[in-house]
Amino acid sequence: MSSALYQAEGSKESGGLGEPLARSRGPENAPSRTDLRPRASGKFLFVGDETLYVRGVTYGTFRPDAEGHEFPARDVVSRDFEMMAAIDVNAVRTYTPPPAWLLDEAQRHGLRVMVGLAAERYVGHLNDGRRPSEIARMVCDSVGRCWGHPAVLCYAVANEIPASTVRWFGRRRMERFVTHLCEAVRRADPDALVTYVSYPSTEYLQLPLIDMVAFNVYLECPQRLALYLARLQNLAGERPLLMTELGLDSIRNGEAKQAASLASQIETAFAGGCAGVFAYAWTDAWHRGGEDVEDWAFGLTRSDRRPKPALAAVRREFAAAPWCSDIALPRVSVVVCTFNGASTLRECLDGLFALDYPDYEVIVVNDGSTDAAAAIAAGYPVRLITTENCGLSSARNVGLRAATGEIVAYIDDDAHPDRHWLQYMVRTCVEGDWAAVGGPNLAPPDDGVVAECVANSPGAPMHVLLSDREAEHVPGCNLAIRHSALAQVGGFDPRFRVAGDDVDLCWRLTERNLKIGFSPSAVVWHHRRSSLRAYLRQQSGYGEAEALLERKWPQKYNGARHIRWGGRLYGKGLTRHISARSWRVYYGSQGSAPFQSLYEPPYAGVRTLPLMPEWYLVISALALLCVLGVAWQPLLFVGAPLLAAALALVAGQALRSGAAAQFSTRRISRRKLFGMRALTTLLHVLQPAARLYGRLAHGLKPWSARAPARPRPRSRHTWTFWSTRWIDPPERLRAIEHRVAAAGARIRRGGDYDRWDIEVEVGMLVRERLLMSVEEHGGGAQLIRVRACLRGKLPLAVGAIVGALTLVAALDHAYLAAALLGGVGIAFLMWFYSEASVAAGVVAHAVEHGVEMATPLPRSRGSDGWPKTLARERRDGPAE
Repeated sequence: MSSALYQAEGSKESGGLGEPLARSRGPENAPSRTDLRPRASGKFLFVGDETLYVRGVTYGTFRPDAEGHEFPARDVVSRDFEMMAAIDVNAVRTYTPPPAWLLDEAQRHGLRVMVGLAAERYVGHLNDGRRPSEIARMVCDSVGRCWGHPAVLCYAVANEIPASTVRWFGRRRMERFVTHLCEAVRRADPDALVTYVSYPSTEYLQLPLIDMVAFNVYLECPQRLALYLARLQNLAGERPLLMTELGLDSIRNGEAKQAASLASQIETAFAGGCAGVFAYAWTDAWHRGGEDVEDWAFGLTRSDRRPKPALAAVRREFAAAPWCSDIALPRVSVVVCTFNGASTLRECLDGLFALDYPDYEVIVVNDGSTDAAAAIAAGYPVRLITTENCGLSSARNVGLRAATGEIVAYIDDDAHPDRHWLQYMVRTCVEGDWAAVGGPNLAPPDDGVVAECVANSPGAPMHVLLSDREAEHVPGCNLAIRHSALAQVGGFDPRFRVAGDDVDLCWRLTERNLKIGFSPSAVVWHHRRSSLRAYLRQQSGYGEAEALLERKWPQKYNGARHIRWGGRLYGKGLTRHISARSWRVYYGSQGSAPFQSLYEPPYAGVRTLPLMPEWYLVISALALLCVLGVAWQPLLFVGAPLLAAALALVAGQALRSGAAAQFSTRRISRRKLFGMRALTTLLHVLQPAARLYGRLAHGLKPWSARAPARPRPRSRHTWTFWSTRWIDPPERLRAIEHRVAAAGARIRRGGDYDRWDIEVEVGMLVRERLLMSVEEHGGGAQLIRVRACLRGKLPLAVGAIVGALTLVAALDHAYLAAALLGGVGIAFLMWFYSEASVAAGVVAHAVEHGVEMATPLPRSRGSDGWPKTLARERRDGPAE
């Protein structure tokens, strides 16, 4: 069937298929060169320097021919491919390896083929005792002459291994099986992309070696599909997300509903930042399990290739992709703050002026640079503002005051954006009504050996998510915020000259109930430090920023002076814990759940200590104990094993993290790979030390009290108040909380199973717990009792152990060791007494001044157990 005849018939059958496209082809819609192999970079696929948005359809499976190929005759395939090319399809997905001539036909029509290797048909061989490597060779032998063909988009090693099968073999074994398949394919075709096509029932499979994450998802409701895509984007991480099956059966739902549903699914997928979609399926002709399938009709065309209304709907969405919905896009002011950033500023500005966005301005704030940054910026059509060097926050505020856009977007001078960065950022902000939106900042590929190792090391700017779409924190190197919201919180705090300003801003936004969104496809490429010295200096600077943040936000830090995030950190470089984890997979009853997820409980308690920079203080203390062992040998027997265990935790976590590092360079020798993993391991060891140095040098010491107060050392105290005016008890409790927070102490509210209401923390050794009781009396009167109890059993136990060791050393005539231990014990007890006094003073001041509209009552009691003043009022009535 010719293309002209097809379009004419389409106009007659589906109403408008022969109409001209809604808009002219842009670079992302133009047919890409099929002589170049695609590559995955960040969240998208690229051919050369152009983004490849996959607009595909699935093809097959069909009745096998005489040679066993599950495809129609060549002339039928040629006509199908001609029809596909006419509706802006640029990719075809097969479920079995195609013959070479099919790839030739695809290349002739400008199509790329996602080649399915059908390894799911070989999984049963694992029960026969065959190794995964043997099955991988069997699969690869069936591919024939596909290897290296320029029309290959990627290889899908398997499709939807059934959840029951995965549950039978176990998650780990199935992950290893898929990994063997991927490695075998890469050996056969080193330049090809490799993936595994999963579905919600095996969502929990973790496959770090695949180049992109592919899922078959059938959700008709756009809202539910959008939510699930957000989850999949976070599971994909820094890899592209591809929807490999979307569709609806027209027999049970009707052809009109099929068309509407497909259009909605495609629009939602591209709006969710997917790298592409495959509509399921091209035709109703479907053969599976040795027989034709006639009770399902997912095809865009009927079995005789007559088009359904869904074909026209898919054509319209593909023609508009990736921006399927037209919304009013506000003006954006992009602010770049630079200080001696001449080496990367040109790349940043080149990227900004290549953005696909209708209305934006670029403002460059030169914060007192002494290099050629100002001259470079002057060569571009930007608004250049030069100031004295006042720090990053001040420069960002200068850009805010100069901005004319409704939205202000910030990007660092050592980062450059993806072409569609603003589109994804602003559309997320507008459609979700967020006050601010952030996106991932990824390390550029092939940025050097040290930079790649740094990208896999801790301390990089990361986003913290409360849910799949809402963030607690987004880095300032990739941040868009409404001008009105930024003005409402007063801009950036100038005290943060180098870092920490974005954390402070996000906390101030959430404090005002302004929500922060996250757009996984709003990508910027952020250069990492290219030398060990620069990396350690950066981490020390981050430690300084943490010290400044702790002074302003003490309630955000725990007793060890470590930030307590409410959400979860995402990104590369997180240190891998070596303790046993209780991973759990939600299978549903007998493995029947349609959505099966992997759940990882958060780290809590002592297991988090080795992940903190302060763990190095523990190591120092144990090393000191070993030094004391020179004077008294029993200390060495105690301290040496503990020191070895503490060092082993650091080394084990660093080795595990280095082994799990993922480098962007695909072709790398084993020797070079070993060196990169060794350097990454070393960085995991050095980074906490550098961060700790910055924290201690700027006053963030675990042993210092959070808030000064008059010492009031009591282990238990009770206050009683009488009020003739009724106030809601939670309001009274909040008034005390406000006083405690104003003093600089950290507050934690009691949970559902706690016998206390507030826990006050001024250091890392002691805690003061408050319990409030309110008795209701006639006329709105209230009797308020507040009890405070000091909690510090563990520090006292440590002090007792040190005291016992001191005594034993003295009895053993090791007087030097006894004196040193005694000094340590006295210093520790003084630390404990100081914290207890401060905590008692903070609590007493908060209680005595925080219980409003009430009169404190003395502790003396009458014969009936009531305070004497209150007993007199109960007998004679309140005084006038």
